[in-house]
Amino acid sequence: MATCFPSLDDAYAPVPSPLADDPPGTAPGQPGGDPPTTQERLVGVFDVMDYGAVADGTTDSRLAFLSAWEEACAHRSNSTLYVPNSTFLVSPISFNGPCRHLYSPRVEVRGTLKAPMSSSEFPSNDWIVFRDLHGLVLTGETGRALFDGQGSEAWKDPSCHKKNRCDKLITSLRLSNVSNATIYHIDLLNSKSFHMSIYESSNIRLHSISIISPEDSPNTDGIHVSHSANISITSSTIGVGDDCVSIGPGNTNISVSYVDCGPGHGISVGSLGKGQNEERVDLIRVSNCTINGTQNGVRVKTWPGAPPSEASNMIFENIVMTNVTNPIIIDQEYCPSSQCDIEKASLVKLSNMLFKNITGTYNSNKAVALLCSPSVPCENVFLVGVHLNWTTEQEDRRAGRVSLKGLIQGLDMINSSF
Repeated sequence: MATCFPSLDDAYAPVPSPLADDPPGTAPGQPGGDPPTTQERLVGVFDVMDYGAVADGTTDSRLAFLSAWEEACAHRSNSTLYVPNSTFLVSPISFNGPCRHLYSPRVEVRGTLKAPMSSSEFPSNDWIVFRDLHGLVLTGETGRALFDGQGSEAWKDPSCHKKNRCDKLITSLRLSNVSNATIYHIDLLNSKSFHMSIYESSNIRLHSISIISPEDSPNTDGIHVSHSANISITSSTIGVGDDCVSIGPGNTNISVSYVDCGPGHGISVGSLGKGQNEERVDLIRVSNCTINGTQNGVRVKTWPGAPPSEASNMIFENIVMTNVTNPIIIDQEYCPSSQCDIEKASLVKLSNMLFKNITGTYNSNKAVALLCSPSVPCENVFLVGVHLNWTTEQEDRRAGRVSLKGLIQGLDMINSSF
């Protein structure tokens, strides 16, 4: 058992840097700090203002954005969709590929995009979608691109407070079937539901992202990843009303590093087992993150009664927690709506989980909660160098504040205190 994680560590291949042959900044006609000139337009810069976008923050500019995208996508060589430093209202829009020369236009947003306030203006559950694209670069370049979901009205929906999930969940920014993409220098604010979703995509690098919504905003995950491979999320700040990062089913080789998380529900693998025939989760690494004032720290969660599936080879390391309620938790009885039959065991097999060099403080009576399935045991769980301090003076000085439930095969706690 002691040799398990060296081999697991070797199994992690670095997430490839997308666009290795076409790094940001090399596209012909790429603008710098000034708006594109007529000459630049001729070599592939498409400014939404030239297509009728109105920079007043109240007039819907969707058709102008779509027209500029269609010409940029059909351009004979590298191109840029350019949004100047102004405020634009944009109703739900999908930027679709594939494009003429197979690579996506670069998308450079210098200003602010605002979503419609009312959820009734959304025919589907998405605001901005990038679909079927290769080589996308989405950036604020030297500044910051702001995507304001204007979610405050949606959060007031009575369904958001009576149930676990609001009736209508609208994601601000979705990548669907996108490959080899880089997203950086963007801010996501007050999404109606998930701020960003990555679905059926591969080789995606996100860095220098800021995501903010109030602590009590429902269902506002920062970044949700599902059915994807080789995803890197790094050097970002996320404070929301739900999971900072949630890693759903069907994911392989997902890396989360140097992320400041809080407020929110922490960084989670799951929830898993909600549906039939879920694809397995494999090779997850969360490292060098700070988690502050959250409900959970690092968490793996599966539904009770979940059908058979697997999640394995997960590393959580070099994480600093401050005033976290549940710093380390495996929860195979995850049931936020309190309407589950927890007598039915989860059949999601969890194995090879390493929690290493996790330090800081917590404010509950349990630093570590391992609630495993009574039918399929958690296997090979390692806590190495975990040192967590209770924020309140402990009356009970017994060593260890840990909750164990269900079946666990192979549990090692090495050089740890909590």
